[in-house]
Amino acid sequence: MLRLRFLLAALLCVALVSVPALAQTAAPAKAPAKAAAKAPAGPKPITIAFTEHKLKNGLRVILSEDHSAPTYSIDVCYNAGSRDERQGRTGFAHLFEHMMFQGSENVGKGEHMLLVQNNGGGMNGTTNNDRTTYFQTLPANQLDLGLFIEADRMRSLVINQANLDNQRNAVQEERRIGIDNAPYGKTYEAIDETAYDNFAYKHSVIGSMADLSAATVEDVAGFFKTYYAPNNAVLTLVGDFNSTEALAKVRKYFESIPSQAPPPPVDMTEPEQTAERRKSLEDAFARQPRLDIVYKVPAGNTADWYALSVLGRVLATGQSSRLYQKLVKEKEVATAGFGGVDERRGPSLFQFVVSVRPGKSFEEVEKLIYEEVERMKNEPVADWELEKVYAGLRRARAQSLQSTLSRSIQLSNFAIFYNDPGLINTFEAKMHKVTKADIQRVARTYLKDTNRTVIATSPKAAGPGARPTGAGQ
Repeated sequence: MLRLRFLLAALLCVALVSVPALAQTAAPAKAPAKAAAKAPAGPKPITIAFTEHKLKNGLRVILSEDHSAPTYSIDVCYNAGSRDERQGRTGFAHLFEHMMFQGSENVGKGEHMLLVQNNGGGMNGTTNNDRTTYFQTLPANQLDLGLFIEADRMRSLVINQANLDNQRNAVQEERRIGIDNAPYGKTYEAIDETAYDNFAYKHSVIGSMADLSAATVEDVAGFFKTYYAPNNAVLTLVGDFNSTEALAKVRKYFESIPSQAPPPPVDMTEPEQTAERRKSLEDAFARQPRLDIVYKVPAGNTADWYALSVLGRVLATGQSSRLYQKLVKEKEVATAGFGGVDERRGPSLFQFVVSVRPGKSFEEVEKLIYEEVERMKNEPVADWELEKVYAGLRRARAQSLQSTLSRSIQLSNFAIFYNDPGLINTFEAKMHKVTKADIQRVARTYLKDTNRTVIATSPKAAGPGARPTGAGQ
């Protein structure tokens, strides 16, 4: 259920973007230079139609009809992520995601999932730094079921010691498997811990063992009351329904749930970094050296973030990218490498991840990466590189819009993150506005050594009979 730390492959924004293709043929030789540089209009972008509504208790409702299949998806997204946690109480947002499947006033323990599956659907939830979301896909004739389940657990989740103990143990085991006893698990945590100064993003989403152990029923009940309120959530329906009828049902199930005082705002400011930060790790579970280089960059949905997104795809996304060709193919100092910008509501990270070939040094790999970064600063990217980026993004967007589930999650996330669900339709235009000069400018502004954090992870051979570091913690 926990989102992977780095989102190049799974990050929603990667799959959201579509940019019209650049010109495929050269302009006539006698055409003015300005006209030759202008690309013709590409394919008409796909537009997702939706309506927005707000209930009396503050619940924001987004409806998007799609009658192409007799199914629908519901997504309920809460404005509650690990950034809302305080010191000594980390991991609460993710722990609460688990608690939401433990029963509510009118649904027995574990029955949420069974009810959905027995009626031909599926459901799950995810937590990240900036939000927690719950989603279901069901047959169109089960609209009442999906709404009833989500309303019942928003209104009356069962919070008791038995459920807390059970799910605390589940989350701690998830941490053992995914962090403490996993290759590069310590690396994932070290990146945020070293790069960030503000506690909101400095700690991991899954939290620490000590904090999870210290959680009380009163803590959990307080978190529920603060963040799991209708006025702190967005409900999105996408699929085969009549909007007027669906909105009436939403009101029936949700409008009587009382609102709560708004949660306290989160300070996301980061002091300017003035010197490079470095950390070296030994990992008994790793089988190959790994180099992570990150730079702090602006929040998502900003002009500079879009420019960095394009930059990352040119420099480090795919086997035809500059870094892959240089590090893996030409110099043979790495076996794999990728990079790019993640998306957060606050300061984000631009990251390079390189699997260093055994026998090669971190220093050699770093030198080659920084050479390519300097090229980005000093030389405009080639037209063919932008054409490749835009073609890949157009394909990814088309794929992401195939399912009602993906559309519902995207609409909810954009509403929670930026108060703009319509970004699902304008994202591509913002990407297409990025110029070659913008790419050079953001490279010079953010990809500099004083704004850099370097994490070097080396394999550590366990001695005879030794227990790997982190096991059982």
